[in-house]
Amino acid sequence: MAKSIEERIAKVEREVERLRDESKGSNDKSNWISDISGSFKNDNEFDEILRLGREERQSDRNGVTE
Repeated sequence: MAKSIEERIAKVEREVERLRDESKGSNDKSNWISDISGSFKNDNEFDEILRLGREERQSDRNGVTE
């Protein structure tokens, strides 16, 4: 059974929309900061990781090694 032009266009439009939804964010990694911004707010373990990182960088600047 032959489909009408309208039916064929509607099918193509649905497929384009599906492909757009599927690809959102998969190729564009330029805005990853906004995706994770705030995700570690009030996280004590992450705060500890940051503290340890600062200590490590400070010891490197001071020439201190263990």
